[in-house]
Amino acid sequence: MNYFKTKHSQQLRFTLLFLFLALATNVFSQARKVINFDSGWQFIKGEVPGAEKPLFDDAQWRKLDVPHDWSIEGSYDRANPSARGGGYLPTGIGWYRKTFKIDKADAKKIYSIEFDGVMANSDVWINGKHLGKRPYGYISFTYDLTPYLNFDKTNVIAVRADNSIQPASRYYTGAGIYRHVRLVSVNPTHFKHWGTFITTPIATATKGVVNLKVEIENKGIVGDYKLQIEIIDNKGKVVKTVESQKNISANSTGLFSQEIEITNPKLWDIGEPNLYTATTKLYSGKTLIDNQTVPFGIKKSEFIAESGFWLNGKNLKLKGVCLHHDGGAVGAAVPVGVWKERFKKLKEVGVNAIRTAHNPVAPEFLDLCDQMGFVVMDETFDTWNSAKHNGEKGYNLYFTDWWEQDTKDVILRDRNHPSIVIYSIGNEIHDDLSYPEGYKKYKMQEDVVKKYDDTRPVTMALFRPANSKVYLSGFAEQMDVVGQNYRENELVAAHEAHPNWKVLGTENTHVISQWLALRDKPYMAGQFLWTGYDYLGEADWPETTNNQGLFDRAGNWKQQALQRDSWWSPEPVVHIVRKSENAGAGNWVGDWTPNDFDTYDNAKIQVYSNCDEVELFLNEKSLGTVKKPADDSPREWNVTFEEGTIKAIGKNNGKIAAQEEFTSAGKPSKIIITKSNPTLANNWDDVSFITATIVDDKGIPCANADNLIKFTITNSGKIIGVDNGNIISHESYQSPERSAYSGKAIAIIRATQDTGKIEIKANAEGLAEGSISIEIVPEKKN
Repeated sequence: MNYFKTKHSQQLRFTLLFLFLALATNVFSQARKVINFDSGWQFIKGEVPGAEKPLFDDAQWRKLDVPHDWSIEGSYDRANPSARGGGYLPTGIGWYRKTFKIDKADAKKIYSIEFDGVMANSDVWINGKHLGKRPYGYISFTYDLTPYLNFDKTNVIAVRADNSIQPASRYYTGAGIYRHVRLVSVNPTHFKHWGTFITTPIATATKGVVNLKVEIENKGIVGDYKLQIEIIDNKGKVVKTVESQKNISANSTGLFSQEIEITNPKLWDIGEPNLYTATTKLYSGKTLIDNQTVPFGIKKSEFIAESGFWLNGKNLKLKGVCLHHDGGAVGAAVPVGVWKERFKKLKEVGVNAIRTAHNPVAPEFLDLCDQMGFVVMDETFDTWNSAKHNGEKGYNLYFTDWWEQDTKDVILRDRNHPSIVIYSIGNEIHDDLSYPEGYKKYKMQEDVVKKYDDTRPVTMALFRPANSKVYLSGFAEQMDVVGQNYRENELVAAHEAHPNWKVLGTENTHVISQWLALRDKPYMAGQFLWTGYDYLGEADWPETTNNQGLFDRAGNWKQQALQRDSWWSPEPVVHIVRKSENAGAGNWVGDWTPNDFDTYDNAKIQVYSNCDEVELFLNEKSLGTVKKPADDSPREWNVTFEEGTIKAIGKNNGKIAAQEEFTSAGKPSKIIITKSNPTLANNWDDVSFITATIVDDKGIPCANADNLIKFTITNSGKIIGVDNGNIISHESYQSPERSAYSGKAIAIIRATQDTGKIEIKANAEGLAEGSISIEIVPEKKN
């Protein structure tokens, strides 16, 4: 063997391999680029003439990153024009500007900017050229920047957001670029924006059929283009690869339609939310010119008139909540970590469904529903043409001109989410709904929905249908699913008069009769409680927050959540509550520490439990056992108060299944701190909830403590909001301090560095300090 010749051949092969890999990498880099465009904006509040011009001097403006809600940064004021609906927080005009450069080597690319939401009435300019206006602050939209870009020179994008026309909403909206922004570059021939639609017409445990419709936009030259599709499971394994080819004319759109069969698929379900990914690559010859990944789930969902909702062949009650888009202390600019923490608690209560009340949510909200196993009612509008009280100058001003575009964009953006099982096109609409004339406005929206997604039913949340006569006029019988807010007895009667109607409670209160309407009526597909979490706005001064949630703004369990847990949780539960004031007065609270030990002697007790029997003890003395009522009502005791410990033990088949106890607290002594996340990455969406609880010297929570808690944090982290859940508190969410409410306060924190530790401390006058640390870890890459 010739050693030198062999060595030379090996070197040549390595060289060729290196060149091939370099070329492949270079080719791939010439495909789609998605650039996070959140950082490095300049901001100012108020009207600024000429701020759209490229040479405008914004050096004195505030530097910040988006998402950003400047309204939540402001002070509560009863005189603010947002008033009751907007929660008395400030409104007005805000300007954002950002400069950036693009390499001349990319001059043949097509560039667009994608906004997930700007509140509200947004205008966007690039280098002084007006790109467009979008009134609806909840809508995602994109603009083509290409004709106006400078290459190897500075570009300036300017955004004006205006929510000064008030009252604009019945609930808090926020203000500014409050969702994520991306800069996207593609080749002239590329995947059309929101142009890929994935459906699963067959979804069983043994066979899944995945149908992909992929639109290709060709702004380049006529040619043959190859589409390669890889279906990847949740373990990263490629389970199927297919290819197809099509000739696409210049300046036209080509449609690839591909049906792929998957053997023994992992179905998407609420218990096992298995996700697949469709990785699609577009080639011209051997050159990769575009690529994208679209997550999806293989599932079958349907509503059946006589038996309600079905998912993958299993009958399932939708135990849902309505959620507004705000995240409490962070306002409308909500990190995914906030939703993740909220969703975890909703899961604990037994919630399996979410209604997006009453507008499109951020895309990552739906991503999280996909990942955590919630089914979703995706809702478009709170108003059509007719105004609503406390929101007279809202979307009703724009509905006629914008409903079709906004509806189309919602459906195109959201339709690949497996969590979505139904669309709603209106909430408590006040327009004339008479039939047939009033129905036309409903039908025109339904037609747009089904034009872009005909795989899911459409409903709306009917308001007092007995008054509007929609059950008698012929309106309701045209609906895919009849949705009604409250008055469950009307919906029950309507179905029993029309057994072919599919029915769903679209908004419900927490009372037991409404739960029983769901529990006992097989045809009732589900209900959505008003609400999952307390939300900003829709409250009368001095209140700033609507408090009908299962949880308060800070994530504290409320009485109705404890009771709902006993109805909806699959696990054995026991929860003790007492009336806060003597002899059955006051609110229901979960502790054994009255405000005044001297005047509190008659304690009215309720225990919420799904156990067969519950026995109550006071200082180890039994106060009797009560069996589970047939109507799921709480078990009650009237107790002569004694300081000490109250305990409830729940039993199934004679064995202890669950228990809870409370002990009377002494004087406040110290602060203890807990964290929702032990680690954080330096990512805008990654947060941890720091809870400071005031306790006595034995560690028992002092539920009546209201000390001012001051949080401090090292430079490796940042406090992005503080709260306590008190609906009449007017304290700033941006301050590092908050008065304790029911003995607690929270701080929501984020990492600001890539490595190290975050140290957080909580202090209050006269109390021992609490402290905790969080490790910063590398950000996970997809």
